[in-house]
Amino acid sequence: MSTDKTSQQGTPVVVPAQAAPVDAAPAAAGASAAVDPRLLVREQGFAGYLGEFRRRMRSGELGSVPVVVGLVVILAIFQSMNSLMLSAENLSNISVDIAGMGLIAVGIVFVLLLGEIDLSVGSVSGLAGATFAVLNVSHGVPEWLALVLAILAGTLVGVVHGYFFARVGVPAFVVTMAGLLAWNGLMLQILGSNGTINIPDTGLLKKLTGYYFTDVAAAYGLAVVAVGLYFLSAFLDSRRRAAVGVPSRPVNEIAVRTAALAVLAFGSAYVLNQYKGLPLALVIFFVVVVVTDLVLRRTSFGRKVFALGGSVEASRRAGINVTAVRISVFAISGTLAAMGGLLIASKISAANQGAGSGDLLMSAIAAAVIGGTSLFGGRGRTWSALLGVLVIVSIQKGLQLESIAEPVKYMITGGVLLAAVVIDSISRKTQKTAGRA
Repeated sequence: MSTDKTSQQGTPVVVPAQAAPVDAAPAAAGASAAVDPRLLVREQGFAGYLGEFRRRMRSGELGSVPVVVGLVVILAIFQSMNSLMLSAENLSNISVDIAGMGLIAVGIVFVLLLGEIDLSVGSVSGLAGATFAVLNVSHGVPEWLALVLAILAGTLVGVVHGYFFARVGVPAFVVTMAGLLAWNGLMLQILGSNGTINIPDTGLLKKLTGYYFTDVAAAYGLAVVAVGLYFLSAFLDSRRRAAVGVPSRPVNEIAVRTAALAVLAFGSAYVLNQYKGLPLALVIFFVVVVVTDLVLRRTSFGRKVFALGGSVEASRRAGINVTAVRISVFAISGTLAAMGGLLIASKISAANQGAGSGDLLMSAIAAAVIGGTSLFGGRGRTWSALLGVLVIVSIQKGLQLESIAEPVKYMITGGVLLAAVVIDSISRKTQKTAGRA
């Protein structure tokens, strides 16, 4: 149908009648509806998961596989050299030693997710220990208050770094390198000419690494809680996704994952109970890892951190307050560095001039990177810090058992760090080649 109209010049104009609305274009002959590949994998059962695993490996999506394999190889090598490596006492000592460095590494994970670096965490950790010692031992401030003030000092330092980086525009590398020097100098200043302040063996701070839950029910109870919370979280998440028509994990897959976690959790509890029991330091570290993981994966703040690591400009155009997120991340890094420093001071029962120096900074960064957090930003989890610090401390403990010189320890740790960065770089290139980056 059409209607005739006359233009201003008198020429007839044919105007097509308005076409009837079309709800949807007809599907092409033989076309099939799109199916989420995750559903196909789950329908194929074990063969489907095996094929998906192979595809991920070929496309560079390695996840935690390299670090888990590396940790198993390291433990096997040192166990073959010294039967004490996997003894209950040594494994219990490892679980305590990973706490201080691990907390610092968790803070580093947040900064690395932005694609930045924080070189000040070692000095901040030493400053926190010195702050506590001066307040509590030298000036009689109650231990709990001195602990809080020492942690808040780390938070304030992180805010200062974040402000200069996010608001003023000074590169994070430069800001935190300046902090490395400045906060180390402040630590030396407040410690005074003596240079060392001993911490009471019966105080609250010492108990952070010296206290063990000797009742066997404590370790097994923590295992039950961890496994139960994981199953409940995974099951409710699966039901929520299924209710809105989004691909979700079937119950049998959740059961298999829960069973694997249960074997690991109860096996760890059994080993710890063979020595002194469940260390309080390990509980603190575990709680921090879980909470920070939930923050990154389950909150809008966490999604903003990942978004900034992917593209700052895209995040800004999406309405994210880039400055606030950056300052917050450095505040988290400073806070966790202070907490880690307090655990380290608790371990050695003193705050001294050597706190935060040596290989602590490099080991914390190495732990985050070795665990799978990308140096290029946008990829990683706080569980990376747990895996990475296990690798670092296991190497250190194994070398100590063999009485191998300190320089060799540095060389081996450096080699492991280089290997982790090489794997990360190759993984990114492989993903780009596969079109998945």
